[in-house]
Amino acid sequence: MNWETILLTAYVLVWPVLVAATLTVIVRAFVKEWRKARREGRPII
Repeated sequence: MNWETILLTAYVLVWPVLVAATLTVIVRAFVKEWRKARREGRPII
């Protein structure tokens, strides 16, 4: 394998990790807000 193949493979494999991390942050924030709204007895929307 040459460096071009290795770098391209690494580049392609990094995207799912970045997407998963971003989605995790968004979902955690949503769940936190949802629980807070539920405790206060108000709709989240």
